[in-house]
Amino acid sequence: MKLTYFGHACFQVVANGKTILFDPFIQPNPIAAGKVKISDVQPDAILISHGHADHLADAVEIAKASDALVVANWEIIQWLESKGISNTHPMNHGGARSFPFGRVKMTNAIHSSSFFDGTYAGNPGGFIVETSDGSFYYSGDTALTMDMQLIGQAHNLRFAVLPVGDNFTMGPADALKAAEFVAVEDVVGVHFNTFPPIQIDCESAETLFANAGKKLHLLDIKQSVEF
Repeated sequence: MKLTYFGHACFQVVANGKTILFDPFIQPNPIAAGKVKISDVQPDAILISHGHADHLADAVEIAKASDALVVANWEIIQWLESKGISNTHPMNHGGARSFPFGRVKMTNAIHSSSFFDGTYAGNPGGFIVETSDGSFYYSGDTALTMDMQLIGQAHNLRFAVLPVGDNFTMGPADALKAAEFVAVEDVVGVHFNTFPPIQIDCESAETLFANAGKKLHLLDIKQSVEF
């Protein structure tokens, strides 16, 4: 599997010959400006963890351009359909569904979720994605939860994608504990350094993971890593 980072919590994974894009936030992202274009992203599927603009801003444009299947909670799907997106599938926590690119299970996340105008966007979540090339976990924006232990017990994961920016989500120390809970050695850190409240000391965070025998991948924009 190949993961490519587009900044903030936007990334894609190529697995089983399919491209899965997560939480599209490219054009308004100050650290992606001039480095990533919408035309660079041509997914087969789009998975959206919650309704905040920094996870949803480019979803309508990318979905219309690519006709990708969009998977999200019920409220986000209803909102997208009101914008003219028809290739959609709603899910909710604990539910799982098989798609052409793999099997998706929606997981709990402790956060908030609202649309651009402040209206309710359903409960935030994360995703376990199982493909013929392996399985991985994207937590979405969340605090550390004991539920993550159940993920580690039930799934053999190749890697996890976890927020590390602190302030609005887990910081590096809690992300390390989350990695232990879900039983992975490799973590791709997201939701960091985009805005002042989520600036972190990258070297310190990487050393924290290394000292625990794990690898924290803090990627540059458009940088890729294979698992």
